[in-house]
Amino acid sequence: MMVMTALLSLLLSGLLALASTHASSTRGVRYWAWAELCMGLSLGLSFTQLTASGGWVVVVGAGLLALGLNLQWVGNQAFCKRVPDWRWVWGSTALVVLIDIIFTILHPDINSRVVANSLILAAISLSSARVLLKHDDSPLRGALWMTGGGFGVLAVLLLARAAYVELLPAQNYGLYTQIAINPATFFVASAMQMFLVIGFLLMMHLRIANELHTLAARDSLTGVLNRRQLEEDFAHLRALYLRVGGVLSLMMIDVDRFKSINDKHGHLMGDEVLRRLVAVTEATIRKQDYLARYGGEEFCILLPATTEAEAAVIADRLRQKYAETPMGQEGAPWFSTISIGVTDSVRAGFEYETMIAAADRALYQAKQGGRDQVVTSSTL
Repeated sequence: MMVMTALLSLLLSGLLALASTHASSTRGVRYWAWAELCMGLSLGLSFTQLTASGGWVVVVGAGLLALGLNLQWVGNQAFCKRVPDWRWVWGSTALVVLIDIIFTILHPDINSRVVANSLILAAISLSSARVLLKHDDSPLRGALWMTGGGFGVLAVLLLARAAYVELLPAQNYGLYTQIAINPATFFVASAMQMFLVIGFLLMMHLRIANELHTLAARDSLTGVLNRRQLEEDFAHLRALYLRVGGVLSLMMIDVDRFKSINDKHGHLMGDEVLRRLVAVTEATIRKQDYLARYGGEEFCILLPATTEAEAAVIADRLRQKYAETPMGQEGAPWFSTISIGVTDSVRAGFEYETMIAAADRALYQAKQGGRDQVVTSSTL
């Protein structure tokens, strides 16, 4: 069992190292790869105790095991976008090495060594469990709880081992002594390590899938929803409101004379104008509203539970705030304006195409009427 677990740990280390080259945006994978390497080597050194009695083999093996668990903790911290405290890593690893030197080389006492090591390793495992269980990431919650729970089970196992060995007579324990705690510890600890790696791989998979979904749903320049995602969100809102009732408003926004801005100030400044419009808009609308880039310099906003008149008030507030936002470099600011068309599901109907068309007609009227204004579909 020890040999097979060591070989599996080394194979998983290679798998994680390979995964880190293809998932460089997912933090913590490389630390887990090093952790599995340390654990595989540690288990391999433990196996040599059947034929070799050198105390330094025990010291190195215990140090590698502590370092492996610590690197898993670092990997979990990095995955959860936290900055790990490396003093804890080196301090706890050095403490395990020091304890093993004292109770293996200087004053041999295997019971005290096992109890002390188990308590320190349990503390490291509990720290990993705490990091994952406290991390707030809804799409990953199941995987986080699964992996964090695995670390919790490992910590309980190590504490139980410490308590069991503490109750044994002095010098009456050995790694290969035929007592119940040894096969139980080997089996459960080995199974939990495989479980933890699978849990971390699941966390990594879900993180990548969530990032890909975000990339597919967001506009790359401004970070707001793209046109396809807007249509999907409208379909969800439509299904909800047709079932429970309610009204939905829609705004179409266009930057006035955007081509002239690009021609006069360059396309980079044109991109900056769009980003500033998004910033002003997000500061003006509500959290439950949906802002999307519809195309070019046009943006669209879905406003749940909002009438056309209420949406027009928000639109005019947005228009004024944007018109007061300086553009360009410091010392030579210039200003831009927007035109907005507004409609709601009462006047345009609860179909995506008809609401877009109604808001677009109102926007066209705003542009024709002199720009820098808000026009509602009910006034056409």
